[in-house]
Amino acid sequence: MAYVSMGEAHRRITEYLERFSDAVLSQDGAALRQLLAVSFNSPALLSLADGLNVFQDANRLIKQSDKYVQHSEILVPLLRSFQSYRLGHLVDAYTAFEKSANAFIQEFRNWESAWALEALYVIAYEIRVLAERADRELASNGKTPEKLKGAGSFLMKVFGVLAGKGPKRVGALYVTCQLFKIYFKLGTVHLCRSVIRSIETARIFDFEEFPARDKVTYMYYTGRLEVLNENFLAADQKLSYAITHCNPDHEANTRMILKYLIPVKLSIGIIPKDSLLEKYKLVEYRDIVQALRQGDLRLLRCGLQDHENRFLRSGVYLVLEKLELQVYRRLIKKIYIMQKQKDPNKAHQVKLEVIVKALKWLEMDMDIDEVECIVAILIYKNLIKGYFAHKSKVVVLSKQDPFPKLNGKPINS
Repeated sequence: MAYVSMGEAHRRITEYLERFSDAVLSQDGAALRQLLAVSFNSPALLSLADGLNVFQDANRLIKQSDKYVQHSEILVPLLRSFQSYRLGHLVDAYTAFEKSANAFIQEFRNWESAWALEALYVIAYEIRVLAERADRELASNGKTPEKLKGAGSFLMKVFGVLAGKGPKRVGALYVTCQLFKIYFKLGTVHLCRSVIRSIETARIFDFEEFPARDKVTYMYYTGRLEVLNENFLAADQKLSYAITHCNPDHEANTRMILKYLIPVKLSIGIIPKDSLLEKYKLVEYRDIVQALRQGDLRLLRCGLQDHENRFLRSGVYLVLEKLELQVYRRLIKKIYIMQKQKDPNKAHQVKLEVIVKALKWLEMDMDIDEVECIVAILIYKNLIKGYFAHKSKVVVLSKQDPFPKLNGKPINS
């Protein structure tokens, strides 16, 4: 930190207080927004924090002025948060910021128009980010991380303020998305349900009136919830909405959505193009996609093993593991196509021992009974149409549409 004189420190603090007061007086949400961003490391706010660490009596400046004192419950802890953040005291920074944010919410309730929504968005963002960093500090000191849970409780209070009628309600979706991020981080995703119910069942909300950014984030998280619940058609609908409406310039966001949309598409029988995997650096799916194309169970298992930790972390491992049935289906289809080329009249009669030999060629040792069990599951799940001729150990495929299409729309590259 550069040396700051007492006079310069006083000037920086006074200038900040003046800007804050003017922003509220003129109802300039964009200007107020910039003055609340503790973790953004903007040069102006870093220099303010340096000033606060030299001039230790900012509270007196606030309380001596009629102009500033009316916002003292917001300003006093807010300045303390800036100062603590600059010193690297993250638990103190969060605690002070939460106190300031609570006071801000009280003021926000009284403002009839929605002019301060942008400022509220920064508060919702900061409360989450500062809580995450504070929890890391607590954990490193051997203490229980608890601030992110507290941030979730605070944001539920903010959601309650926004969920009524009037122009402020468009902010509810942004706060919801911040809540989702907290619940996913804490592993308490079941808490998402009550917020989703409020958004999707309340008549006061028209989903299309929310900002595009918030709609995309909302559909991304609710799509991930559907993946966890194995509701793949619902997940497909939500994640496809997110990918369609995501800003194409934001490649990192597109990649995040595709990490979940690709397993969903695969589970409903849609295989993405290699160009899509290359473009968004999703190489972890390459072997799995090839396994589905070729009916190669060994390749699927290798792909899962090679990226196991990554798939487990993102919560898609079990979805991908269940693709085994589709790989068996593809293998039987390849055998069917080869038989059709040799003898079209007998193509629909697939001997179980032929499937056993194909698996052996892929270095997968399975006996006829195991294969019969798998084929029975494929027929039961309508992945193939046919029946068993048990005596001759043959699966007789339907002459009409033996491999019915699964539901879904392809991912565009």
